[in-house]
Amino acid sequence: MILVGVRFKDAGKIYYFSAGDIDPKDLVYGMPVIVETGRGAEYGIVAVERRDIQTQSLNQPVRRVLRLATAEDTVQEGINRTREAEARVICLEKIKDHGLDMHLVDVSLTFDQNKIIFFFTADGRVDFRELVKDLASTFKMRIELRQIGVRDQAKMLNGIGICGRTLCCATFLDEFQPVSIKAAKDQSISLNPAKISGVCGKLMCCLKYEEETYEALNKGMPSVGDKVRTPDGDGLVLSVNILRQTAKVAVQVKNDDTKADTYSREDITIVERGANHDCGGCGGNGGCGKHAKCNERKTERSTRNKRDAGHLPAETAPIENKGDA
Repeated sequence: MILVGVRFKDAGKIYYFSAGDIDPKDLVYGMPVIVETGRGAEYGIVAVERRDIQTQSLNQPVRRVLRLATAEDTVQEGINRTREAEARVICLEKIKDHGLDMHLVDVSLTFDQNKIIFFFTADGRVDFRELVKDLASTFKMRIELRQIGVRDQAKMLNGIGICGRTLCCATFLDEFQPVSIKAAKDQSISLNPAKISGVCGKLMCCLKYEEETYEALNKGMPSVGDKVRTPDGDGLVLSVNILRQTAKVAVQVKNDDTKADTYSREDITIVERGANHDCGGCGGNGGCGKHAKCNERKTERSTRNKRDAGHLPAETAPIENKGDA
């Protein structure tokens, strides 16, 4: 099916629509269009030109482009943006009047002006039923209050990252990807939260950009504390340079002395993994049987599986011995 990608906000998620009765050649990049959505007709901009995509691969129902946007539609979209700014001011006053512990982030008005959505953040659940009634009586339209997370808040508000550039999520990232602390470990980045956290307080999205590259470079590389064999003899790994594919090894020489030298990955053979090595072969879940940490995890996993299957009694809290009464 021939589909086009439409974006409703700058750096927002791209949604795919069928061309409908419109010639796909007319749906060029940057063309304003009116599309059919779950909440009515919406004004959007073509972000991806015609593309043959299997609808089964999309995680969303495929709707259609209703028509090309006219000059009047563009004017109406500008009026809606002005009304959103006015609605934001009114909503902030209402929140203050009701004494609610919530932070208003953004306001979105549908193109047909039938519904207005207020995005907010809060530390916990907020009872905003009275607020909704108050807003509905003020705006005379359907009201929706939607609680969002801190990453969505950063995307909507934008800001400056520690790199000095505007936030990636507000500039070009259309979807958030899960980022784990393993990405920082693989890249040998300091685990100081101030250095690996974004303005939202979560792990920086940019840690994901080179994760696959570092995973490939880490394959076959030793870790600090591993026992390895070098052309000069056996020794212990002191440090590793992933990008240069080298390792600094303390090799034992005559008179029980040691010397530290740098070797390339091709000149190193791993003899025994260190106790603190996080295995890449078994994903750190146990199973390779090559070092103590994996063996310990394998035993813990086996015991847990047996207990879950009912082959072992469930763990119970120790009973305190208080002596004779």
